[in-house]
Amino acid sequence: MSHCDAQQPYKMKFFRRKPRLKKSHAQAPLAWAQLSHQKVRLVVATTGVCFANILMFTQIGLLAMLTDGTTKLHESLGGDLLLVSSFSPSLLFRIPFSRAYIYQASSVDGVASVSPIYINRANWVNPDELQTSTIPPTGVQPPRRGRLFGNEIRVIAFNPNQPPLNNPQINRQLDKLRSPDTVLFDRLSQPSLGEIPQLLSKRPEVMTLMDNRRVYVAGLFNMGSTINDKGNIVMSDWNYVQRYGQESLEQVRVGVVTLKKGADINIVKQRLRDRLPQDVAILTREELIQKEQQFSSSQPEGIILKFGTIVGFVVGIIVIYQVLYTDISEHLGEYATLKAMGYSDRSLLTVVLGEAIILGAMGFVPSFFASVGIYHLLVVLTRIPLVMKASVVIQVCILTLVMCAVSGAIATRKLRSADPADVF
Repeated sequence: MSHCDAQQPYKMKFFRRKPRLKKSHAQAPLAWAQLSHQKVRLVVATTGVCFANILMFTQIGLLAMLTDGTTKLHESLGGDLLLVSSFSPSLLFRIPFSRAYIYQASSVDGVASVSPIYINRANWVNPDELQTSTIPPTGVQPPRRGRLFGNEIRVIAFNPNQPPLNNPQINRQLDKLRSPDTVLFDRLSQPSLGEIPQLLSKRPEVMTLMDNRRVYVAGLFNMGSTINDKGNIVMSDWNYVQRYGQESLEQVRVGVVTLKKGADINIVKQRLRDRLPQDVAILTREELIQKEQQFSSSQPEGIILKFGTIVGFVVGIIVIYQVLYTDISEHLGEYATLKAMGYSDRSLLTVVLGEAIILGAMGFVPSFFASVGIYHLLVVLTRIPLVMKASVVIQVCILTLVMCAVSGAIATRKLRSADPADVF
């Protein structure tokens, strides 16, 4: 065996071990080793990132509740097209349009029917606070005093023979609406309006006062309260007239247009636009929902919640930056050694960014579960629908990644300025 042959096994062993020395293999564990070297600091940093993420989750979730919660009625509307006043930026405003436009829209080719919806607000008395001595005889107005007259509820009225809502719970109880002074009550209304679902489980109907007149709750449905409306009731247009007068039917809030089978929605929409004046806006359900959400997000509440999200984002950047900056300062000699060994600034930047991403991931997971618990608590306290949507999770995840990248990029400024000759 020659001398070269004797050295061959050693060379093969050397070349098999060499890939383990590559920088790309060393960077991933180095980032974790730097962070986990001091456990207490890692826990504190993770807690800070978790707090920033919870703040962003909460603010974005509340903004979604503000915008999505106000569109529960819009989502329940049936039909293919909707007519609303063009002067009304939101259904929160009591800006109606003339009932005559309903008749004009009904005569357009391709339209099967147009159902008007009347929306109003009425004073509502919690039946738990209603004493027998305060119940007036029919037709007698009780005095306006005390806390019995401090609640308002949203009234939604329509013709039961042409139901415009796509709510199965309401549509199954249309016969109940034909009885005098009978309404359906939203079981997701605020507790201040009364625990009517519990009362209704013990009796066929619950009597209370609405606008100083008796009203009977005969059924329940789900829609959900909002920041502006404590709850909802549904009644027939006939009962609506008995309370607000015959002229109230001339002021329509929403017209639900149902097209004939096979009719093209874009063609019919253009025909309606040609027939109706500019006082009426013709929208699809999605367009009306988008309009309502844009209005809600532009209000002071929406601006405040957006600002809160920015604050959480900035807090996260500061927390991660402080951790990375301290780590670089304490291990500047080690980083300088790596640079002397041939590591480029880009390679070390990858290490620092890896630390930032690890911190972001460790803070994101517990903040997600904590935010789900906060959402559930808010639903219990407010009865306003609030769920953890995938869009909210994606937004916070993207913000967390950007937060990590920005923090890492800022922290590496000190690392790039380090010279191995100065350290040694």
